[in-house]
Amino acid sequence: MSDAPPASLPFAAQAVPFHEMLATGKIPAGLLSSPYVAEQFTERLVHYVLSVPSGSYTMANLSRLLEQIDSRQQVTFFRKLKETSPESLKDFAPLYYGFMSEFKELLFT
Repeated sequence: MSDAPPASLPFAAQAVPFHEMLATGKIPAGLLSSPYVAEQFTERLVHYVLSVPSGSYTMANLSRLLEQIDSRQQVTFFRKLKETSPESLKDFAPLYYGFMSEFKELLFT
């Protein structure tokens, strides 16, 4: 019996290096391999940005990450942010209003 990890771990079991992605503003190629993985990525990103101290990343790099995901997931990011921590929206206001101008109808449906 081998102790080697399986060749391909499901996304839910993987540690996602959000700190590295937020430092570079880039999502590694191939990470978002399906709509389901993109949805899970988005939900985990919301929890990550709410759990780390302010100043751990820049809004510019967070914006770059969001621009790399599907527009539905961008809307999901802000919906989940609002659901999880409504008071946090003041911290994300510039980013929120920038994206909201594109998706105004979707955010409030």
